[in-house]
Amino acid sequence: MSALPEPADRRQFRRVRIDADARVYSDRAMWPARCVDVSLKGALIERPAEWSGENGKTQRLELRFHALLVVSVNATVAHVGNRHVGYRFQRMDLDSFMRLKRIIELNLGDPEVLSQELRLMS
Repeated sequence: MSALPEPADRRQFRRVRIDADARVYSDRAMWPARCVDVSLKGALIERPAEWSGENGKTQRLELRFHALLVVSVNATVAHVGNRHVGYRFQRMDLDSFMRLKRIIELNLGDPEVLSQELRLMS
């Protein structure tokens, strides 16, 4: 019997380590956080203090790479740990998607890898 692959081995989209502020919004509150890494399909953030979320809950996530470079996305909580929260992106406007795509492209350093991931999305 073979072992199941680790979650990172099953990922189709490469994550890039990123240094960005994040804001998590629910219908009642906002929590500041830090983004640990990001891909075309999701992000990992440091778990905000007093955050009240749970697996499967949809929240708005803002990734602030610069004062004028903000990616805003509706995202579902994919996993919750003691120190981190993983989000799966659900809905994103075109401008945010183009900003995210460019950030990932610059950080991957290989346009072919990004092209492969974009093909997987269609």
